[in-house]
Amino acid sequence: MRQRFTARAAVVGDRAGTVVADAVVDVDDGRITWIGPAGEAPDAGNAEVVALPGVLTPGLVNAHSHAAMVLFRGQGEGLPLDRWLQEVMWPREARLTPEDVEVAMTAASAEMLGNGITTSVEMYFHPERIAAAVGATGARAVIATPLLPLPGMPPMEEQLRAAVALAATAPDDGTVEYGLGPHAAYTVPLPLLADAARAAREHGLLLHLHVAETATEGDELFAAHGLSVPALLASYDVLGGRVLAAHCVHLDDADQELWQEYDVAVSHCPASNAKLASGVAPVRPMLDRGIRVGLGTDGPASNDSLDLFADLRLAAGMARLRERSATALTAAEAIWLATGASADAIGRPDLGQLEAGRRADLVHVDTRDLVFEPVGDLGDVLAHLVWSGAGRHVRDVWVGGRQVVRDGASVHVDVEALRIDVAERAARLAAG
Repeated sequence: MRQRFTARAAVVGDRAGTVVADAVVDVDDGRITWIGPAGEAPDAGNAEVVALPGVLTPGLVNAHSHAAMVLFRGQGEGLPLDRWLQEVMWPREARLTPEDVEVAMTAASAEMLGNGITTSVEMYFHPERIAAAVGATGARAVIATPLLPLPGMPPMEEQLRAAVALAATAPDDGTVEYGLGPHAAYTVPLPLLADAARAAREHGLLLHLHVAETATEGDELFAAHGLSVPALLASYDVLGGRVLAAHCVHLDDADQELWQEYDVAVSHCPASNAKLASGVAPVRPMLDRGIRVGLGTDGPASNDSLDLFADLRLAAGMARLRERSATALTAAEAIWLATGASADAIGRPDLGQLEAGRRADLVHVDTRDLVFEPVGDLGDVLAHLVWSGAGRHVRDVWVGGRQVVRDGASVHVDVEALRIDVAERAARLAAG
């Protein structure tokens, strides 16, 4: 199917912050074939014309999420990460059923689509159910099957074999991709981490783990090995290949040099880091070193939002505070972190930008709102999206040229029924 989208402007999603005024985006069979100003557009032929009053952006790419944790949103408020996990999250998660995860992920996926997030990197239990959920809503997901030594779970080696086998079943249409998700060096035995990394490299899979989220999580490892967590991962041959490290709040210069050397990508999660008082990640220094950085919401129990517009605003503000510079992260870079940079961080060059050849994941932001005025030049479009825009301004969303959100509502699932279902399941899990 051929489509032509017209809009007040189109935000490309590149690092330079390119904005096309009076924009046309042509789509054929789910991929972008042309983007540019209307005055230079090729003949539309028999394409379906979709005229939009606002701004088109690429589908946002959430580079780190445990979205099915909508079941635990707001729980454990005020606890630091270690107590939050041990006292609130893990006991409730031990009672999860596969159906709980699918229902919760379906609701969360619809919520993310409604906020313009078309792709998310998920690390959570029952990955097949997560895939079924995004299949129902029409979203995309990169699902890092969790590897974690919790009571009731199979031995770690068995978990790894099953995760590698599952990855081979992924469809080839770019909707679902499976990877490996060993939780962290402080929870997963280092030899198992090394095995997972070898398997990921052998099969071209994303290896996704938490690194340096808090200042103290590596203390025991340092006491035992005399190395920081990044250096320890390097010594165990975990780095190399498609490695995506979440958080990376507490990286010193030597750690960042390792990330640069091994081309480790980072999922920056400013809202979660702030809520759990984990710290402020060195985003500007990492970008200056050429480290690939994408933006993530983290789970809705530690954010508690699944609105990446809120996170990109916080990322810009926190970077400026950390560096004491109003140019430490520009509006253009903030948008890029949630689009093109996130796609690059997860190794998906088919996503994240409005560019010929990439998949037609499109977001229509309705700019008929006072928060998007005035527009003196095209740079103001980016500034308004970052500093005053929000997920609530998203009106329509397409994934691969297929509409999944229309006038602010999910096309494929009943969000109100899901909300009630999630509430009932959350109450059961909290009761024990």
